[in-house]
Amino acid sequence: MADEGVMAVVMIREYDAKTDRERVEQVESSCEVGPNGELSLYTDLLGDPICRVRNSPAYLMLVAEMVVNGTLEIVGMIRGCIKTVTCGTKYSRPKSGDPPKPLPVFTKLAYILGLRVSPFHRRMGIGLKLVKRMEEWFGDNGAEYSYIATDDANVASVGLFTGKCGYSKFRSPSVLVHPVFAHRLPISNRVTILKLTPFDAESIYRHRFSTTEFFPRDIDSVLNNHLNLGTFMAVPRGYIWGGADKFLSGPPDNWAIMSVWNCKDVFKLEVKGASKLRKGFAKTTRILDRVFPFLRLPSLPKIFSPFGLHMLYGLGGSGSLYTKFAKDLFGLAHNIAKECKCGVVATEVSSEDPLKLAIPHWKVLSFTDLWCIKRLGEDYSDGSVGDWRKSQPGLSIFVDPREF
Repeated sequence: MADEGVMAVVMIREYDAKTDRERVEQVESSCEVGPNGELSLYTDLLGDPICRVRNSPAYLMLVAEMVVNGTLEIVGMIRGCIKTVTCGTKYSRPKSGDPPKPLPVFTKLAYILGLRVSPFHRRMGIGLKLVKRMEEWFGDNGAEYSYIATDDANVASVGLFTGKCGYSKFRSPSVLVHPVFAHRLPISNRVTILKLTPFDAESIYRHRFSTTEFFPRDIDSVLNNHLNLGTFMAVPRGYIWGGADKFLSGPPDNWAIMSVWNCKDVFKLEVKGASKLRKGFAKTTRILDRVFPFLRLPSLPKIFSPFGLHMLYGLGGSGSLYTKFAKDLFGLAHNIAKECKCGVVATEVSSEDPLKLAIPHWKVLSFTDLWCIKRLGEDYSDGSVGDWRKSQPGLSIFVDPREF
């Protein structure tokens, strides 16, 4: 352990996949992340640690080095990416007799994720140095805001960003997590579920959700990414699909849409700290579910060893039965995850979104996220017009799966 009485020299530089990968994985494996330290990122399986941000338009990974016992060691790292998203809504000037049309207001937004500092080198200012250097890169590349997502119970992380880095608490969405059972979930016969082409999916998302907070302007890149497993729409049984244009000109009374992102090929998770009794109980539920699938017993997958995740995003729709249709889409997503041998499916919704109550999830696995935001460059702390930090949360948010 480093001597805290000695001022250590910390060097920050860009990550080099050829020389740093193994040492970065060692630091990450020593750090617990997630809600209450129980849901931990497992990184020693899937290749380059920078892959979690590589799908973003602009990205960077930095490492912190210092001399420990005469050897130069990596003691921390941070990832960051930049994209353009919706931060508000304005209205066009209508022609005579036409209603105003809502239009998205875009901003260049930076996102910090994967901040890690070795447990043996904390409280030495290393995390702060990494954040400051990353923010310099954000500013050099034109980002107007920076934000992070953390667990509200993570006192150290919240204190670093809100206390030392100038971030303020912004949004508190809910991460809804559901285990993948050994049996399939039923889907109601009231709906037909369609798999949309990326082109049709993009058209619908841009038309219906482009003014939703955090909607990525490059949604086409997300939908055409190899990690996107498809976009699905639930419509009333008997509805005849004629393409996105026909749908948008006259949608059915009830419909719901959802896309599925394959996080399994990017990272894996592992629940740590469980007793032998709890592990034994979980194994028993799997055995019973596998032997008696017709009983549809709730079972806990192998989450005490590395497991994969599918992320559901773009959840939305319309109509009085919208949440019921969304639940059917969730059933489809669960069944896709079962075929792909994933451990859980997850989605993230606004705290005000009715989907928070409609989407099946296990409370023991789910948690409340905390998003903190900072204005880069000129400070508009007086709350003047155009300061996103002062805006009120909307009914929903558009979660970018590349950042999960």
